[in-house]
Amino acid sequence: MRTISSLLIVVFASCATQQVQKEPTSAKEVAAPPPATPKFVADPSKPMPPGVDETAIDFTADPCADFYQYACGTWMAKTEIPADRPLYSRGFVAIQERNEALLKAILDEAAANKLPAGTAFAKQLGDYYATCTDEAGLEKALPEVKKFIDSVAKVKDAKSLATSVGTIHAAGFRPFFDIGAIQDLKKSTEVIAALDQSGLGLPDRDYYFDEDKKPVREQYRTHVEAMFGLLGLDGKVCQRKADEVLSIETRLAKASQTRVQRRDPNTLYNRVDRKGLTEKAGDFAWDAYFTAVGAKDVQAINVNSVPYFVEIAAIAKDTKPELLNSYLTWVVLRSSTPALPKAFQDEAFGFSSKALTGAKADRPRWKKCVSFTDGDLGDALGREFVRRAFGDDGKARTSAMVESLQKSFEGNLKTLSWFDEPTRAAAFEKVSRMVGNNKIGFPSQWRDYATLSTSRGSFFSNSLAANRFEVKRQLAKVGKPVDRTEWLMSAPTVNAYYDPQKNEIVFPAGILQPPFFNRDATDAVNFGSMGMVVGHEITHGFDDEGRQFDVDGNVKDWWSPAVGKAFVEKASCVKKQFDAYTAIGDVKVKGDLTLGENIADLGGLKLAHAAMAEWYAKKADVDSQYRFNRSQQFFLGYAQSWCTKVRDETAKVRAATDPHAPPFLRVRGPLGNLDAFTTAFQCQPKAPMVRTGAERCVVW
Repeated sequence: MRTISSLLIVVFASCATQQVQKEPTSAKEVAAPPPATPKFVADPSKPMPPGVDETAIDFTADPCADFYQYACGTWMAKTEIPADRPLYSRGFVAIQERNEALLKAILDEAAANKLPAGTAFAKQLGDYYATCTDEAGLEKALPEVKKFIDSVAKVKDAKSLATSVGTIHAAGFRPFFDIGAIQDLKKSTEVIAALDQSGLGLPDRDYYFDEDKKPVREQYRTHVEAMFGLLGLDGKVCQRKADEVLSIETRLAKASQTRVQRRDPNTLYNRVDRKGLTEKAGDFAWDAYFTAVGAKDVQAINVNSVPYFVEIAAIAKDTKPELLNSYLTWVVLRSSTPALPKAFQDEAFGFSSKALTGAKADRPRWKKCVSFTDGDLGDALGREFVRRAFGDDGKARTSAMVESLQKSFEGNLKTLSWFDEPTRAAAFEKVSRMVGNNKIGFPSQWRDYATLSTSRGSFFSNSLAANRFEVKRQLAKVGKPVDRTEWLMSAPTVNAYYDPQKNEIVFPAGILQPPFFNRDATDAVNFGSMGMVVGHEITHGFDDEGRQFDVDGNVKDWWSPAVGKAFVEKASCVKKQFDAYTAIGDVKVKGDLTLGENIADLGGLKLAHAAMAEWYAKKADVDSQYRFNRSQQFFLGYAQSWCTKVRDETAKVRAATDPHAPPFLRVRGPLGNLDAFTTAFQCQPKAPMVRTGAERCVVW
């Protein structure tokens, strides 16, 4: 429910990653110009700037024709996607793998009770990881999971349905909808309960209707049937239950908001409170639900969509109990797959591989368990990760970048002729507060897991305990003061985000590594990679979503009508630009879905380059010794952090669901709008990478 804008947040198969390009030939399939003799040639007699990967560059390419090919072409040609991954990237995934190896070493020590004396929550880490990696133990887990299913899939009427849903939600699974705690979108000092659409087994609502996704629907139905079969049910019963699951999920999908609709915070704000919820969706037994979920007395409630919860009530009223029980069984079953025997996991991988990811092999168990532990015990694991991996210089240099990017934004803001003075003053105040609220590396207060009880019994019991701990923690926030020390990502996460309600930018230690932050790279390279990340997150505060939040994090129109109209016109140029791109095959980029990220990329690059120029103005000129000058280093540092390959199946899913454009377009798209890039590589006005006239987009 919380609206968060990030450099990259995409949840798929329990792994956050970025949307990416497929094989190198897809550049030609998408928008690459015909080969041309490069007009720009770097002097090969000079040394390569530290931080620029010479082995990734395709020196036969023309940077003014296709800068992605120039910066990444050789890397693309020689890199193979690992069999267990749907994608591979020189940036996010490469860092993830390095972090993953360190986290495994920590968790191996935890499981063997060999962590340093005094390590916080060593028992919980050891119990959780040891049972997760105990594959022999997983083979014995089915009776325990079936017992839980039998305890909740026993619906007889509306009240028993609500009780079952509340019990399942308290265990961390999400049939029908989800519950959590958010800051009130229009009163950000108040924490209230939030109910949000959920409960689908396919990646997006459109997968239940679009004709081109019919093959995926059919494969999904076969998968659901097979999973029921693994529970030991008769073939005809499995077929019937699969049909029942699809019927309910299709009703939920029809009532769900689209991803584009959910980008508007005003659409998500429907504070009905307990009384209004009961009045509008009274056929669902809300009192029984809130008692079962552990929030008996909650009154302050927002729902993402009133029609969605009206449909939930209708389902509760008109659906036969056997259908409801089939659906509840399925939600628990698919959510529990990581804790079930290998046969269940093989079936789940087979479906996702064939229909959604294209991965050739399932991930090794230890990798899955590192991810699960980070997800459920992120602050416990993050404390030890930070102690071993995060240096003070990374935080200091990133802090300096944040400060310089703030000055760059403010300097740019002074020059915007389309801004009036009242709106400009409000923007100054917002960015000043945002930067003052920045968080770098790790939380000032780590989460306390003292009440989380774990054992060496089973992974299912430990994962249930972790889920219940988190649901209880979330609901306990309702009615309490906003915790401004809380992080929404763990310290090892390779990502960054802007939270509009806290008006803060956050950079976990996990991303402050090469190629995003390289201690040995030139300042220019680091400004192009990590500086752009900082600028990207700052710009999110002023993209088409973030601009709707004021300095205090409330949804409020603080723009004068004329300035707001001018912004919409400028943003529409970016939407039109990306609508014209192809993601893969005949699948187009969704300019409206990716608008916020594309504005943030464009603004982040402009701000970071200006900040770099100001930075160097105070330093001696050291560019002449290198093969590339500082502006060229900047753009190479940026582009090479996005060198990526992806399998076709994954590319199609992400084109439909990801608010980020494919990485090759995150390089080609914004650079064509920047004078600094055109100047750096001496591009002519008619060069393919250069956008001119009405095609040229400038927002910030």
